[in-house]
Amino acid sequence: MGQRILNTSPTSQWHSLVTEAQSVAGTQLDEELESYLVFMLMRYTDKPEMAASVLALDYLEASNTLGQLRQDRMRDVGDQCLLYSGLFPERAERRRVRISYYVDLGRGAYHTAADATQQAIGQLFTGLASQFVLIMDTLQAMRGINNGGQPLKPIMAFDLWRDTGSQMARQSLQSVSQSKLTQTSSTKVNKSIN
Repeated sequence: MGQRILNTSPTSQWHSLVTEAQSVAGTQLDEELESYLVFMLMRYTDKPEMAASVLALDYLEASNTLGQLRQDRMRDVGDQCLLYSGLFPERAERRRVRISYYVDLGRGAYHTAADATQQAIGQLFTGLASQFVLIMDTLQAMRGINNGGQPLKPIMAFDLWRDTGSQMARQSLQSVSQSKLTQTSSTKVNKSIN
């Protein structure tokens, strides 16, 4: 007999899935980032219109705003970049960009959101920017749980690993290769944006 789900609230279901994905990915988000991820997933569950947005334009438009509006719009760009890079990486391929494009744009958006506020929430946005790849890896593990298979094509995994140091991309590569992966000067990993 299958497992029974005792608590069926959307929050607890998303939290369970995030926890399982962290276990699969070998990641451990702090409580604040884990909670943010759960509520972000809930917020975007019923927003199919997000697929029609052009994130670079949204970023530029947000750059021309001030205060709370700038913070909110940059948060939205960062969130969508996180979702695309983690749950929908094939979007990058269709748009003829690397997944790391969304990583860089999302990190930049979160940094800008952090700079737009003097409040404690700025620390959250700074954490999202610095832990972007770790959160993305958690989302990619979630994608693997749902699909039961390899979440990235090998070439996409290589580019993502080389560009960001993603451990899920590395695991994906190791699952299709019998050779040991190492970093060399030609596979230099850019782990942070400054």
